[in-house]
Amino acid sequence: MGKHKFVLLFTHILVFMAPVIFAGLFSSPEPGNELDDKDAAMDAFINPHDPDSFAAEFATDDKGSERRDLHTTCEAKNDIDKCWRGKSDWAENRQALADCVLGYAKGTTGGKGGDIYVVTDPSDDDCENPKEGTLRFGVTRDRPLWITFDKDMVITLKHELMINSDKTIDGRGASVEIANGGGLGVYKVNNVIIHGIHIHHIKVVDGGKIRTCETKAGSRSKSDGDAISVFGSTKVWIDHVTLDHGEDGLLDVTMKSTAVTISNCDFNHHDKVMLLGADDSHTEDKDMLVTVAFNRFNEGCTQRMPRCRHGFFQVVNNDYNKWKMYAIGGSSNPTILSQGNRFMAADEKRLKQVTARNNAAEDEWKNWKWKSENDIFLNGAYFVQSGGDIQPTAEQSAGLIPPSTIPVETLTRDAGKLKCLPGQPC
Repeated sequence: MGKHKFVLLFTHILVFMAPVIFAGLFSSPEPGNELDDKDAAMDAFINPHDPDSFAAEFATDDKGSERRDLHTTCEAKNDIDKCWRGKSDWAENRQALADCVLGYAKGTTGGKGGDIYVVTDPSDDDCENPKEGTLRFGVTRDRPLWITFDKDMVITLKHELMINSDKTIDGRGASVEIANGGGLGVYKVNNVIIHGIHIHHIKVVDGGKIRTCETKAGSRSKSDGDAISVFGSTKVWIDHVTLDHGEDGLLDVTMKSTAVTISNCDFNHHDKVMLLGADDSHTEDKDMLVTVAFNRFNEGCTQRMPRCRHGFFQVVNNDYNKWKMYAIGGSSNPTILSQGNRFMAADEKRLKQVTARNNAAEDEWKNWKWKSENDIFLNGAYFVQSGGDIQPTAEQSAGLIPPSTIPVETLTRDAGKLKCLPGQPC
């Protein structure tokens, strides 16, 4: 057959078959097999074994698809959340949360083993003799209690709330806000969990007679305006709390406090975010052990994320966004192990450095052990290391959380107070 005859024959066949071919390509699927074209394309593109690819799919799906809704409500990524969030019976087994703490507060049980106490009354009229049903009544009992809330409520504290030992404040299942008044005080007690609430617009409030336990009401001076203050206390876990707009600090851990984990919290719109050790002269804080893990520090935050003194601090898998002064700082020879964090610097050239050494010349701070391992630095951010390798003691090593290789923005996506519905994974 001649070449021109072959071409002509092929052209006739193509013209005849084209409508059939194109009909097959663009026809609607059979009933019962409908697929969203975008989802089908994404499913073909996403590698389920690649965390970056998996995370990117959720980050770019802006239509609120069923896949995205499932992710935000029940797909936990970090090791603390994976312990409990996927269970639909969390409301019937609230106290199982106490088994999930990691870091230096591991072993903290709060009110586990005690009764469930339900807050039914958001008032705070009598701080010396609080009435039953209020939050203040529950936290001042002398026995383990797991404290929950029967409905959404905003609690404005007349004075600082003094939390007794062996207590859990569990806001899951309700929208609970501590706002426009005093903050929470964890003073010289042991074994406290604070979970699932929003603390904001905390003010300096007057002192007075305030109940601290069933048998004692003492005189307190004017508060500092901290959202949460941990003073001389051990075994404290603060998890999935949203904090913003305090008059002083959002979270202070001071005066021989130790065995503290701050995890899955969301920090916003504040200057002095987190203070770990209050004064250079408090040398007793050399034994302080604090874990800061899976938190999100948003671009409304200025400094102290955290600011450390004397002790040993693991800062692991946190997300930092455009600090206004610095992210991690300290004085008085703290040991800081920064691992697997994501640091996004602001655009201003003067705000690129992650770290700040306070009240010390370089000849002094060059010996402080500040180490960055597998951190991610964006938009020019950089971490000034010092002091060589960190060699933790057996006690310090025992509480370390292994850094995750999952992208930090995925680990921290659900930081802060969650919206949990009974009967569904949280």
